[in-house]
Amino acid sequence: MRPQAAIFGDLEARSDRWTARFGLCDLRRLRSCLQLLPDLRTGATCRGRRRISSAILARAASMGNSQSQSPPAHPRFASASRAFAQKELEDLRSLFFSLAAQSQPNGRHVSLPVFQAYFRVRGPLGERLFDLITQKRKDGKLNFEDLVIAKATYEKGTRDEIEDFIYQLLDVGDDGNVTRSDLESVMITVFDSVFSPKRVQTAGSPNQEDLHIFLDSANFSETVQGHGDRRMSLEDLRRWFALVPSVRKFLGSLLVPADSGRPGSQVPRLSCWNNVDSGEIILNEEYAWHIGGVLSEGELEHWKLLYHSSLSGLSFSTFLGSVNNSEGPTILIIKDREGHIYGGYASQPWERHSEFYGDMKSFLFQLYPHASIYRPTGANRNVQWCAVNFTSEDIPNGIGFGGRVNHFGLFISASFDQGQTFACTTFGSPCLSTASRILPEVIECWGVVQKKQLEKQDAVKGTILERFKEDRHMLNMVGLANSSE
Repeated sequence: MRPQAAIFGDLEARSDRWTARFGLCDLRRLRSCLQLLPDLRTGATCRGRRRISSAILARAASMGNSQSQSPPAHPRFASASRAFAQKELEDLRSLFFSLAAQSQPNGRHVSLPVFQAYFRVRGPLGERLFDLITQKRKDGKLNFEDLVIAKATYEKGTRDEIEDFIYQLLDVGDDGNVTRSDLESVMITVFDSVFSPKRVQTAGSPNQEDLHIFLDSANFSETVQGHGDRRMSLEDLRRWFALVPSVRKFLGSLLVPADSGRPGSQVPRLSCWNNVDSGEIILNEEYAWHIGGVLSEGELEHWKLLYHSSLSGLSFSTFLGSVNNSEGPTILIIKDREGHIYGGYASQPWERHSEFYGDMKSFLFQLYPHASIYRPTGANRNVQWCAVNFTSEDIPNGIGFGGRVNHFGLFISASFDQGQTFACTTFGSPCLSTASRILPEVIECWGVVQKKQLEKQDAVKGTILERFKEDRHMLNMVGLANSSE
């Protein structure tokens, strides 16, 4: 005789087929069916068990329909399901049942509070995301079909489909217009999600000035009839995302659990010297998050201060001596006398060259009064410049990025008291300040510390060989390595 528990095991193994055919239902309903069909206690053959199982499935579906009529499957559900592997669908189903069980006793829907608590997207942005996923039914009930359809579009769709979804998401007022007030509401939630967990002990909150540097880089090109505000078009949104990739990365991963390392939420740990007043440092967490929007996860662990002009002096040779020990990428930040803050990410070391060098990982950025990032366009390979102790006017001594000789995208002369910034095709960047000629007030340089670099430093730190290599590298920087032999 086949035990009742064994027969129920057969039913659980067929739960995927049953779910697809009859809609979602708690398996506890099947257990109640066992009490209604006494024939189960005598089912002995395989064929008999299959017949009895089918009877239970039909009975379970009948019970569900008698309690509440389930709506027909959404026409997009079948195609959305095909975007996932079987294991992914099983994981989604497990997640749904877990959240539904927390939402209500019968566990058939996910509520807004449980949804917001799990994905940690609160406020108007969280409410708008829930509304879009539930297809604006306004019933406060998120079902499994909703979850599958939303994740198929939002995470596995084409770039246009994903950005169209995000565009709708930004319309938190649900009036068909994405205005500056909508964007500000969204950015407050983004800042709360990214930075507030790190500021619990200091009772920190989004700094309005830092918040507005992101808003001020957005364009609202369309007029709203009968309304004082202007609205952002879908094309405006795409251009904004190119300038603030950290925002695009975060808004494109809201359905990734926060505990699993949600893309766009990582902020580098910034380490300064012990004697530095934090008020003197230009780079803050918001700026670092912005710069890190185009970097890999391994480059967002730890950044350390290598050079600060207010503490080290406005000296080119001191700068080179401070950065030559950093084997990884560096981040050059300049605050000029006009109050503008900008800089460049150098993927290659600052080494003496008589011409442009570097690779296409470098980029320029603006931090204040608005946030923007300008990546290589491929128009040329004039990426990085570092000229030391040259006497030709055709090889200006100093460091820089992009453009052409004497017409750089960004350049600081070897005197470190002046420089230039022009619109350049290398990065598709504009003049980064109010005028092409710049007068630096503060210059900072940060080293991007990578895991492999830390391991290497620990292995050879303090050895005579390593100190010799450092000294020789410095001689090479100033063009004297050969004369020392």
